[in-house]
Amino acid sequence: MIEVVAELSRGPVFLAGEALECVVTVTNPLPPTATSASSEALAWASAQIHCQFHASESRVALPPPDSSQPDVQPESQTVFLPHRGERGQCILSTPPKILFCDLRLDPGESKSYSYSEVLPIEGPPSFRGQSVKYVYKLTIGCQRVNSPITLLRVPLRVLVLTGLQDVRFPQDEAVAPSSPFLEEDEDLYNISDGRGKVGTFGIFKSVYRLGEDVVGTLNLGEGTVACLQFSVSLQTEERVQPEYQRRRRTGGVPSVSHVTHARHQESCLHTTRTSFSLPIPLSSTPGFCTAIVSLKWRLHFEFVTSREPGLVLLPPLEQPEPVTWTGPEQVPVDTFSWDLPIKVLPTSPTLASYAAPGPSTSTITI
Repeated sequence: MIEVVAELSRGPVFLAGEALECVVTVTNPLPPTATSASSEALAWASAQIHCQFHASESRVALPPPDSSQPDVQPESQTVFLPHRGERGQCILSTPPKILFCDLRLDPGESKSYSYSEVLPIEGPPSFRGQSVKYVYKLTIGCQRVNSPITLLRVPLRVLVLTGLQDVRFPQDEAVAPSSPFLEEDEDLYNISDGRGKVGTFGIFKSVYRLGEDVVGTLNLGEGTVACLQFSVSLQTEERVQPEYQRRRRTGGVPSVSHVTHARHQESCLHTTRTSFSLPIPLSSTPGFCTAIVSLKWRLHFEFVTSREPGLVLLPPLEQPEPVTWTGPEQVPVDTFSWDLPIKVLPTSPTLASYAAPGPSTSTITI
């Protein structure tokens, strides 16, 4: 019996383009007092990083796989395939590296080997969405003589930094025609429902990192239409590319899904100025785009305003005699919404490892 332990000393989160380092320790767990006949031997061990892609059959229409290249290797074969037995397709892999050959360990003896590999920058980030999943793993294969290969898998999380040449959204990226915001400059927007100005919304910036807070202010003191309530939510939109969208039938699953990560709601009647702060979870995936799916971040606003411009919902200031004032029982309102695109970039992998810890050590017994 031989025990194999793989340890990622810095944690399981990495940035594409940096080097992953793993220490592989092979131990004969028998006590040193055992006889020399109890020595154990391994023929070889190899390590490789790979990314598995899995798509939802109800959302994504993929071309049929090439039957001449099977994705699953029979247990009786002795060729090292790190994705053997895994679901989905292996879309990316690094060259395999041999850790050792013909290793013999006496009882109680242990040896360690270092594995280092640069994570490819052309791959997608780790992502578990409604339509697709991209899963990274470090797989270590070990084999005894005349025995099948045993695989030890260490899960990884890979962050990809993309779009540095375009950190601001293009000017020609138009919002919906019914948008209540009229852009005046880079950071200020007027709130209007088509009948009168409600106020001014200011967002500090449009580029954020995982773990940061999206902070904004809302000035409602200049409006002619009363804003009764507003809500803002931090959302991601996962959209399947048109050529891979499965044709929808009655009751079918849509090719676009939204996930809300944080939400703020506030009654703002008689409010002249307010603010909000929405945290971006460190466990989320930054925005990215592949040939099959895209992930975009946005702020989704919903406003409830009075239908009558100039509606007064305050008691009169001067009365000849004391009276009891009550607000109107019914107020006709309008509801309108708008989406503000934002860009979310990766944070420090070390920070992401501390905030969302995952297993950095895996063990297998051969």
